Amino acid sequence: MAYEGLMVSVSGVRGRVGESLTPEIIAKFAAGFGAWAMSRGTGKARIVVGRDSRVSGPMFQLVVHAALQSVGCDVIDVGMVPTPTVQLAVEHHQANGGLAITASHNPIEWNALKFIGPSGLFLDSDEGKQMREVVESNFPRATWDKLGTITQDKDAAREHIERILALPFLNVEAIRKREFRVALDCVRGAGGTFMPILLELLGCKLATINMQPDGRFPRPPEPVAENLGELQKLVQDSHCEIGMAVDPDVDRLALVSEEGVAIGEDYTLALAAKEVLRHRKGVVVTNLSTSRIVDDIAAEAGTRVIRAPVGEVNVATRMRAENAPIGGEGNGGVILSELHLGRDAPVGAALMLQLLLEESKPLSKIIAQYPRYIIFKDKLDRPNAPLDAVYEALRKHFADADVDTQDGLRLTWPDRWVHIRPSGTEPIVRVIAEAPTAEAAEQLVRDCRKPVEALGK
Repeated sequence: MAYEGLMVSVSGVRGRVGESLTPEIIAKFAAGFGAWAMSRGTGKARIVVGRDSRVSGPMFQLVVHAALQSVGCDVIDVGMVPTPTVQLAVEHHQANGGLAITASHNPIEWNALKFIGPSGLFLDSDEGKQMREVVESNFPRATWDKLGTITQDKDAAREHIERILALPFLNVEAIRKREFRVALDCVRGAGGTFMPILLELLGCKLATINMQPDGRFPRPPEPVAENLGELQKLVQDSHCEIGMAVDPDVDRLALVSEEGVAIGEDYTLALAAKEVLRHRKGVVVTNLSTSRIVDDIAAEAGTRVIRAPVGEVNVATRMRAENAPIGGEGNGGVILSELHLGRDAPVGAALMLQLLLEESKPLSKIIAQYPRYIIFKDKLDRPNAPLDAVYEALRKHFADADVDTQDGLRLTWPDRWVHIRPSGTEPIVRVIAEAPTAEAAEQLVRDCRKPVEALGK
């Protein structure tokens, strides 16, 4: 079935509230998810439900509760919490799945459902396909005597914080004594109810902006450098040692140095890996569109990077297969397997404080030790030719590159790379390149255009 304007992917369904995303659509997918979870076990399924701070969140929360009850699922509601808290609560309660009501970093008019499997990971492609088949089927509803129940878990956030503080390589006492001065921007998302508590328990002195969790984002909510001007100023005005910004559902962390400079989200994973690899041996797993700064830091620690297709669940499942201690995505998403296999901004924040403690030098000085790379992103109209023909033309054009075909085509050289893949949501091809200079990255993208445009003629 086609859903006009709705983006349906493996791990979720999202759209603009009141347009493609309505209570009826949410009810259909939530009930179908519940029926899928029921079909995989015996007896009643238990589903964890949580949300971010978006204005439409409370409305959709009621819809999700009723939809799940209508197929006989028992609901464990964790309230307004980070998405990683919902994932951890699924594990904690040994639930049959979870639904996070969040559009993550999407603009204010969006909302979404994210589907979490019983492992606490987002659904993989097979699970997603099976679940969507159930959504489109005539699944059974519960009779009056078999309706699901609703219980509240008000401790999910506290348990998440306690698990972070219990990580064995975090020297909590030493961090507390250090009394770091931290500037914090929660973009009026769910982080406003979570991040200050964690950071204050770590002894931080906070300067804060955008903490009211009412979903009325004062700026574009994605924590990319160009959206962090207010935080950069706060760092400087308040003489902070580090600035931290999270997205509305608190799975991505971006950093600002003590000089008031946003350093780019790719550095969050790289610096987290630098810290974790001091204490844990193993590879780092990230996706094909993440900066090679992660490769530099892995090499420094005597290990290597394994790359997976784009998508958090692809990174998480590869981490599990490789027994990787640390991984994530270059969008500020840190996955620490010792905690759980999901992107987690709070654990990223704790790792940054431990790194600053151990390095005993400012963040800008830590960054200055490494090469700088510039990422350039572009998109091309989908050519008339099959994408396999496009990839083959590009491989011939760049015959000296190392090739990866897991997810589109990634071509790699010692100090640069380019990744070409079809968009899952638009009739375009995304091209992302990284090189030591902006000019070189842009040139790489221009060089990719030629074979693609030649095929399209």
